[in-house]
Amino acid sequence: MRMLVVSDNHFDRDILVQVDNKYYNKVDLMFHCGDSQLPASDSLFEHFLTVQGNNDFDEKLPQSRLIKQSGEQVLLTHGHLQDVNSTMTKLELMAQEKNATIVLFGHTHKLGVVMNRGALFLNPGSISLPRGEFTSIGGTYAIVDVTAAKFVVQFYDRQFKAIKELSFTFQR
Repeated sequence: MRMLVVSDNHFDRDILVQVDNKYYNKVDLMFHCGDSQLPASDSLFEHFLTVQGNNDFDEKLPQSRLIKQSGEQVLLTHGHLQDVNSTMTKLELMAQEKNATIVLFGHTHKLGVVMNRGALFLNPGSISLPRGEFTSIGGTYAIVDVTAAKFVVQFYDRQFKAIKELSFTFQR
């Protein structure tokens, strides 16, 4: 299974259109981790599975989602309700409760990926307003290749170029 993960575009609809045009029907699933600031009725969300972030005010967007696909349990949330800016504990507990094998979240605008207790935790960073160590890249998203043996995570910039030093493989 191949998944695209994007987050925190904050009204920058054009970049989501570009991502959609490039990847729709080329990946199995496209996830948006919230703070699009677009209405739930936006046509883009016919292709992206999305959740409500702290700057999304359309209550038709769910706070979190659990998607079962190809034997995986994918937990999608923005992360603000789990206080991911200060701790990962609440998110980790939520993942355990849902038996998630993949946890996708945003909110911090800082990219990151780790394996924890058999689950992949991934924040793609912000596609439009990045923060942290990789701010100079100018925005990121991730593609995850999932097999029975491993997770392969590759981060990309807004020009759709793979960032060599941001490629990770996690054995399962």
